[in-house]
Amino acid sequence: MNTFAVGNKLQDGVQLPLILLYASDKMVDSTLAPGILRAGLRVYAIGDVHGCLDRLVSLHWAITADLAAHPIAETVLIHLGDYVDRGTDSAGVVWLLTGTVAPPVTRRVDLMGNHEVMMLEALSGENPRAAESWLDNGGAATLESYHVPASAAPAEWAQAVPLAHRQWLKTRELLHPEDGYLFVHAGIRPGRAIARQRPEDLLWIRDPFLASQDKHQLVVVHGHTPRSEPDIHPNRIGIDTGAVMGGTLTCLVLEADRMRFLTA
Repeated sequence: MNTFAVGNKLQDGVQLPLILLYASDKMVDSTLAPGILRAGLRVYAIGDVHGCLDRLVSLHWAITADLAAHPIAETVLIHLGDYVDRGTDSAGVVWLLTGTVAPPVTRRVDLMGNHEVMMLEALSGENPRAAESWLDNGGAATLESYHVPASAAPAEWAQAVPLAHRQWLKTRELLHPEDGYLFVHAGIRPGRAIARQRPEDLLWIRDPFLASQDKHQLVVVHGHTPRSEPDIHPNRIGIDTGAVMGGTLTCLVLEADRMRFLTA
């Protein structure tokens, strides 16, 4: 196993922490996947970040190294949502994703998670209960990362979050199909066509989706429900591995009819 260190100086002179990556032949081990992608395409999908900036940076560097070692014609990087809350640097995660530095992929898709919805509802100031709900679900850590004093009233919160961050959060997609796969934050309602899925299910569903053995129109790749390891089934792949709870941040790598994982 080889160990190497990387750093990345980003805009405004901000230096991200030094990240140690561990490279070995295990990075390219693969197994049969439940879906299939067209020839010449590789997808990297990252699970719930929840303010774990150092792990996200590490995975981005791991993807960059993987691309250098194993070039391919077309690449897509998909983040499955829940960038904010609970972790120590939600502001840094959003700042990173709204910037220009990213792995050199062909395309990138950043999906909406339920925690982004809670944050936006709380910042809107339209519903006092939304502010309470957000705080109960890790919002206090996000406010702290934006240097909002604990004494600040909810009406003051939005002023501390840059407009560019709020606009970016508002414009995230709810789902993304890619050949034989559907990428979404939480899952889908079994028995309902993809075109008829409701936003609340895409963002919040657990059961009956998790318990379903139905063969959906596409194999669903999702986060939202943490597990100690990737949750692999014939009809879905769950990749929330609880980074903010002491687990790893997982990147699923899909290519042709194979899958493998990068972790940080």
